[in-house]
Amino acid sequence: MIEDKRIDLAKLPKHVAIIMDGNGRWAKNKGEHRIYGHQHGVTSVRECTEAAAELGIKFLTLYAFSTENWSRPKEEVDALMELLVQTILAETPTLNKNKVRLLAIGNLKSLPGKCYEQLQEAMAETANNSGLTLVLALSYSAKWEIVEAAKNIAQAVKDGKIDIEKISDQVIDENLTTKGIPDPELLIRTSGEHRISNFLLWQIAYSEFYFTETLWPDFKRAAFFEAIVDYQTRERRFGKTSEQLIS
Repeated sequence: MIEDKRIDLAKLPKHVAIIMDGNGRWAKNKGEHRIYGHQHGVTSVRECTEAAAELGIKFLTLYAFSTENWSRPKEEVDALMELLVQTILAETPTLNKNKVRLLAIGNLKSLPGKCYEQLQEAMAETANNSGLTLVLALSYSAKWEIVEAAKNIAQAVKDGKIDIEKISDQVIDENLTTKGIPDPELLIRTSGEHRISNFLLWQIAYSEFYFTETLWPDFKRAAFFEAIVDYQTRERRFGKTSEQLIS
């Protein structure tokens, strides 16, 4: 049941992306270790996923672990990877129950073997689900993604599979890890930071940005709904004038 009556179900974004930030500060504010914040952030993941599914949003992408995060203390990285495995194991039955399909983008081969295998199994188990598609960005970097796309396209040109003059936005789209996923209309970042942090740089060219001071473990259903309400007040012109949109 959707509690926020302000939401217009006819004007929903098809794809919402979230930079989940603030777990460490949330834990520090409570006098706890950073991993305590990550553990509690899982509840926010669950609530936002359920909220998106209930609204009928088609895609939800969560920036779970960036390539830059590998430089964090080994203890924290190891704990995060273990938490990832535990969460995937625990949540897969619920994903199936709610018809949520799980996908992942990023340099997945760089994940520890156990994480990679569990992730592949969960994606296979949910592959036929027809509701929300939940996309986890893991060991992900937009610059890495664009470089990999450029390499693939350059190889295709070298092999004579594509003419250099035929390279277009669509060709680049098809060589990104997000191939087949529509660009996000709404990008949310929690914790009061106002930056993109190397996330979906190509795909967010026309996204609406929503920044909130709320730390990720406190970003629950009501906060997600508030972001959707704010999005629905925006006028998305794509370079046109307001008058052109009306006509």
